[in-house]
Amino acid sequence: MTFIINGEEQEVAAATLADLLAALDYDGDWLATAVNGELVHREDRDAFALGARDRIEILSPMQGG
Repeated sequence: MTFIINGEEQEVAAATLADLLAALDYDGDWLATAVNGELVHREDRDAFALGARDRIEILSPMQGG
């Protein structure tokens, strides 16, 4: 399925947000995720179904100042 991930169009085989994160090799409880502008909490990712052309933002904390 085609998604817009962090502003870039990508083709990824994923039915849920958790599947997408695994397919893209993201792991860790420290990620922040949003789909179509709505925050998706970590505990909801396994059940959060994705649709074609969804806009997904994946954010991770950065160190520095």
